[in-house]
Amino acid sequence: MTQRIVSVIVPSYNYGHLLEGCVESVLGQEGVDVRVLVIDDRSPDDTERVGRALAERDRRVEFRRHDVNQGLIVTANEGLGWADGDHVMLLSADDRLLPGALHRAALTMERHPTVGMVYGPTVFAYPDRPLPTGSSRWRGTDVHAGEDWIRMRCRSGYNPISSPEVVVRNSVQRAAGDYDARCAHASDLNMWLRIAAIADVAYLRGAAQAVYRVDPGSMLRSNQSGPLDDLRERSKAFEAFFETSGARLEHADDLRSLAGRALARQALWRASRTVDRGLSDGRDALAPGDGMAFALEVCPDARRLREWRGLDVRRRLGAGRSAWFPPFLVTGAAHRLHSHGARLRRARRGL
Repeated sequence: MTQRIVSVIVPSYNYGHLLEGCVESVLGQEGVDVRVLVIDDRSPDDTERVGRALAERDRRVEFRRHDVNQGLIVTANEGLGWADGDHVMLLSADDRLLPGALHRAALTMERHPTVGMVYGPTVFAYPDRPLPTGSSRWRGTDVHAGEDWIRMRCRSGYNPISSPEVVVRNSVQRAAGDYDARCAHASDLNMWLRIAAIADVAYLRGAAQAVYRVDPGSMLRSNQSGPLDDLRERSKAFEAFFETSGARLEHADDLRSLAGRALARQALWRASRTVDRGLSDGRDALAPGDGMAFALEVCPDARRLREWRGLDVRRRLGAGRSAWFPPFLVTGAAHRLHSHGARLRRARRGL
């Protein structure tokens, strides 16, 4: 296989102390030619000094600095406009690629011409802990037709991708367009859906592709204050997707309803747990009235859902007492088992 060119966009804000490790993890990739564009979004730390030094040291690195802070969406879209070559990826300055990640992705797209996006397992790095390495064994590749992958996202209502593990065929990325500024906190979910409306999606089983640093200060981390904010942002990402790309899908109306139903069920369940725990406020609390209102927004038939009926009964029993109602003990255990299974599926197959 001819070595492919992968353009890696590295937006950075206040990550001068992590930038070099990020860029070096890209420059060390074998089996591909890489180009790195570091975009400093007017960081007040030493990002500029580190970025310029990296560009002077290696011709594959380019550096730009904004005169005014513009935020992640504008910065990412600037990078997409710059990216050339065969493939492109967005890598936050606090994350890292793992050995072989770009070669595996490029080889997959070489073998499967209909695939426009490749992702794989991610390992998570936590403050004050050593950086994880993850498995290096590539166990196989799952290729999903684009609309099938979209259906799985609509059925779950969740984004299974952290972000640094994604490599996109550049021609597909240009067809998909820029990140949507209307989806500030779920722009990545919206983008993956738009790409899947154009091309097939591949998941690399086994070998970890990237290290995702769990840090609330990162440019790529959401700052929602509670469960309703998260639900609204995911709903916004789905709605914007169907507005712009629905015409590409054979079953757009069914998929849209599927996504709304998934989000409605999640809202009603979160509200039910709020009642069970006797919560009145706090980060994890979702007031029953708010949960029901949101459910009706995204799913007009929400009153027919079993989660609606369960929440209604809980409200009648009273906060804190419903958790001991025998049927709810069973449904709670079943829900936890289902959630655990879903997490395992996402970990093993990226779904």
